[in-house]
Amino acid sequence: MSSDSTILVVDDDPAIREVMEEALSMAGYSVETATDGLEALQRLGEGNLPRLILLDLMMPVMNGWQFRQRQSADRRLSQVPVVIVSSDRRAGEAAAVLGVAACLTKPVGLDELLEVVARYAGKAGGSLSSSAPP
Repeated sequence: MSSDSTILVVDDDPAIREVMEEALSMAGYSVETATDGLEALQRLGEGNLPRLILLDLMMPVMNGWQFRQRQSADRRLSQVPVVIVSSDRRAGEAAAVLGVAACLTKPVGLDELLEVVARYAGKAGGSLSSSAPP
């Protein structure tokens, strides 16, 4: 990860990754992307942690459920808030089971995305608090 203002977008759909990356970059965030949970874990192991992870549930190689299980088990990684971004109609139930900060259902509106990112990651370029707001 490149900086403490980084948002990690984990989604196997290249169009969704591109749109989220562009929107978040325009809002002033640094953005890293990963195509699946395994790649995300590799990126997280490279150094600085992101402020927030936007996580799809349905991906090949390592899905969002598997990623979240591994992330939660790692003391260092578990401090990073996760927002599920999924087209799965049961994503809300998954959010409760997985203990994530929030859940967005695809297709996600730009305003909704930016509001949730600001809520859990702070404003772009701002300081990161030690915990996410309630």
